[in-house]
Amino acid sequence: MIDVQRLRILRAVAEHGSFNRAAAALLITPSAVSQQVAALERGVGTAVVVRSTRGVVLTEAGRLLVGTADAVAAELRYAREQIERLGADRPRLTLATFTSGGRHLLPAVLVRFAAAHPEVELNVLEREPEDSLPMVRQGIADLALGYHFDGPLPVRPGDRSGLEWTPLMTDPLSVVLPTGHRLAGREAVDLAELAADRWVLGCLKTEAFLRRYAALAGFELRVAGSTTDYFFARTLVAAGVGVSLVPSVALDPELPGTAVVPVRPPRPARHVGLALPAGRRPQRYARALAGLLGEAAGAG
Repeated sequence: MIDVQRLRILRAVAEHGSFNRAAAALLITPSAVSQQVAALERGVGTAVVVRSTRGVVLTEAGRLLVGTADAVAAELRYAREQIERLGADRPRLTLATFTSGGRHLLPAVLVRFAAAHPEVELNVLEREPEDSLPMVRQGIADLALGYHFDGPLPVRPGDRSGLEWTPLMTDPLSVVLPTGHRLAGREAVDLAELAADRWVLGCLKTEAFLRRYAALAGFELRVAGSTTDYFFARTLVAAGVGVSLVPSVALDPELPGTAVVPVRPPRPARHVGLALPAGRRPQRYARALAGLLGEAAGAG
């Protein structure tokens, strides 16, 4: 039988890249880490790490075991959460969501959910997908509203992520310009037409997309401002600081002094979806809220 404590130590080694750093994080000695990894290797009958002067690298067997360690840790945390809920006065539901998607979908949905399930104590946490999806894996959140751009899905069928991803809606991006901008009256614009403009960023992921596009189109992205809030970015556009690239759900309310122009096809977009835990039965209230979010996204 594989020892859960040894899996935990291997997980720390994978995270920190060396026995010494893993030992410091776990508050044990490097010798103890080495001994436990060696015992794990004897137990499974194969090497799980390759040791070198620059640290350690997982073998294929080691990567498989770390994936198992993640799943075990999530299950144990989930069990603890469920036990704590047994002693609570009211059932609890924790939803993690990114800001603009939550603002767009949640208000009406939560009113409906509260009317149907007044017994539930609901907690909403504002988190970006890179933080919210691990929270669902670990059992900290019951479900998460997230998104990805035109790259791979955050969760792929058949992976060992411990998540079930359900697409909800496509959220196309538009350029936001000052009303006096030379392209403000256009029906659509190619991003390359804005090569000479300075940009105001509303999200780090938008910046990554723009830099990739600029590199492919042969121009250098000029950044005039960087924010983590699309509304703030739009106010800077209205003030004449630059232009911005903003998802549709973040365009409300309308802002005087700005003009919204769609990007020409192939139009970039965010893909909004919902993450629930896979491999275990999701909380029934999480399923109920997921259904309402699906209806709201379809109606929108």
